[in-house]
Amino acid sequence: MGYYLDDTELYLFNVGSSSYAYRALGSHTVSRGNHRSRRFAVWAPHARAVSVVGTFNGWDTSTDPMHPCGTTGVWEAHIDDAEPGMLYKYAIVCTDGKTSYKADPFAVFAEKRPGTASVVWDISGYEWQDQKYMAGRALRVPYASPMSIYEVHMGSWKAGLTYRDLAEQLVRYVKQMGYTHIELMPLSEYPLDASWGYQVTGYYAVTSRYGTPQDFMYFVDRCHEAGIGVILDWVPSHFPKDAHGLRRFDGSCLYEHPDPRRSEQPQWGTLLFDYGRTEVQSFLISNAVFFLNEFHIDGLRVDAVSCMLYLDYGKQEGEWLPNEYGGRENPDAVYFLRKLSRYVGRECPGALLIAEESTAFPLVTAPPEVNGLGFNFKWNMGFMNDTLSYIRTEPVFRKWEHNKLTFSMMYAFAENFILPYSHDEVVHGKKSLLDRIPGDYWQKFAQLRLLYSFMFAHPGKKLMFMGDEFGHFTEWRFDGSLDWVLLDYPKHREMQRFVCELNNFYVSAPALFECDSGWEGFRWLCADDCENSVLAFLRQDKAGNALLCAFNFNPFPFEAYSIKLPFYCELTELLSSDEIRFGGTGQFQNGKLFAENSGQEYSVTLRLPPYAGVYMDAGTLRRGAP
Repeated sequence: MGYYLDDTELYLFNVGSSSYAYRALGSHTVSRGNHRSRRFAVWAPHARAVSVVGTFNGWDTSTDPMHPCGTTGVWEAHIDDAEPGMLYKYAIVCTDGKTSYKADPFAVFAEKRPGTASVVWDISGYEWQDQKYMAGRALRVPYASPMSIYEVHMGSWKAGLTYRDLAEQLVRYVKQMGYTHIELMPLSEYPLDASWGYQVTGYYAVTSRYGTPQDFMYFVDRCHEAGIGVILDWVPSHFPKDAHGLRRFDGSCLYEHPDPRRSEQPQWGTLLFDYGRTEVQSFLISNAVFFLNEFHIDGLRVDAVSCMLYLDYGKQEGEWLPNEYGGRENPDAVYFLRKLSRYVGRECPGALLIAEESTAFPLVTAPPEVNGLGFNFKWNMGFMNDTLSYIRTEPVFRKWEHNKLTFSMMYAFAENFILPYSHDEVVHGKKSLLDRIPGDYWQKFAQLRLLYSFMFAHPGKKLMFMGDEFGHFTEWRFDGSLDWVLLDYPKHREMQRFVCELNNFYVSAPALFECDSGWEGFRWLCADDCENSVLAFLRQDKAGNALLCAFNFNPFPFEAYSIKLPFYCELTELLSSDEIRFGGTGQFQNGKLFAENSGQEYSVTLRLPPYAGVYMDAGTLRRGAP
């Protein structure tokens, strides 16, 4: 059943206060008594005339003219012959008298590429089975919960699969591997495969590449049945210039700023949204609510937030216009993001907003009430850059790069962080994670296990791109499948087994996730042994239960490495990346160890394998010997 275009709905859209603009605009089945028809509504305030054209009227511009709804800038038409599955566009007569044919910005389904028409469709009718999951989501405290995210490009995990295929195969795999969440690269309709979905033309239309909107609902439902959260990449920063898209929608700049110094993004050849325009605010806020509520998405990872926040992002001198105070920050974007977080928090209980923000912009994950942007989490790009730079350094030179492993703790609690090894790190000549690591075949795998061990022990939630879990050798290709044949080889199977075990260990160890946001959950034990490339620290949960985490980034083992302890404890090795089942040597296990009292302090002596991370149960820490 559709919603009618009453004055309140249009008022909220016009003033930037609509969370449900998609109910008013777009294409909907409506009933008047016993008569059912299809209502079309589009915002085109500067158009001379608008009509709906499609397969139901032979694409004739004179058959179904639209009528303006007062002074709102919205045009409306009711058509009896428009049935689900039919194609349509809006024929918009611009102020210069020319007619442009535009896809519906609020369409919920689109023609499969290379076609560019919208599809008459309803998203109603799917019977969700995840009521218990959704009720629990609203009560979940994400900051004190484990998050191990598997980032996926749906078209290349295994090429040729549909949403329903992936609902069985991908969900089963992610569940078996122990991940808690799947993050999907953008699925709003996009014309160019090579953009990976980051240049959107249909913001409300789930891409038809893999099936219908209901098929995607089925995928999300199966994820929730398996206890897996779903995060969707969302791109409210920029859009492409394709003729059927948002650019100069009614002949004027509606969605983009009229000044090219504000609207052009030369780095990507796209256009930036005008966040100061209230209708654009409603369009984007409603789009977020649409996915979080109608598709039960658990979180939106907001792409390119830095591009939104800074007027000069990706631009040269003379290509950008300073703000009214002469600065480079975009106050309209700041206002919009704060507003977005408030509306999402109100309308979508338990849903997450995650910022991909690559600068030191302050208070990204602080609430708007204290001048924060209101995100729940932020990607820690500094951690990613530093650790990947370090791991590709030849071991003999690592003593001079040691700070790249420790510097992240200088700001680890400035925001609520996710530690990402994402798709961006395995493309454009950067090599795969495995291939960029120095050393022979065994050493590459050992160091990759070590890198993952360090990431999972470090404060912050975790993200890993598909293929990284089994040591993909080649860079990611969007137009093919992952090289699953690699699992025929022992080292890749062992790597996959290790990541599975690491995930399962992580979610069962509150010390690794309960206190991710403060020093009460972290204590350095050995931070400055650059000569030996060794690190050690304690992670602790709210009850005081602790893990000792030690890492040897050196190719040589240590038979007796002494680590000072703040308290007395007894230690038991729980997990080592050097175990035989993971492809390690298996020669340097630690039995049960006891802290030694040396007068004013305690210490413990460990065996540290080469290129390995070791997790040890330190019990509940207490002062003094028993």
